[in-house]
Amino acid sequence: MTNDEILAKVRTLLVDALSVDDDEVTPAARLNADLGAESIDMLDIVFRLEREFHLGKIDRNELFPESIFAGDPEFVEDGVVTPKGLDYLREKLPYADQSKINAFAKSPKLESIGDLFTVDLIVRFVAKKLAV
Repeated sequence: MTNDEILAKVRTLLVDALSVDDDEVTPAARLNADLGAESIDMLDIVFRLEREFHLGKIDRNELFPESIFAGDPEFVEDGVVTPKGLDYLREKLPYADQSKINAFAKSPKLESIGDLFTVDLIVRFVAKKLAV
């Protein structure tokens, strides 16, 4: 399956899950800021990915590392993701565009972490899972 084919299916899945217009679901669209996804939507998205791509059970933490979002003091201090938290992100998101994580690392405010979770990240995640 090509990335374009994965993107087409992810686009349809997100349109249905988030009640957004098809043209809003671009690779660069951020799940929270651009598409209005909330934490409950993330569960629905994971479920739909499992079903659509026949991926079996996906641990939600595999796609959306909750320890960072929960403000774990080991990973976040005073609203800033710590170096250990950045290492954790890189470990948990090996399929992510590392240049985006590196850009985030220059100003790792927890409030900006949602910008890493884009449609492209989901496409990369699915492509990696399908390659296994």
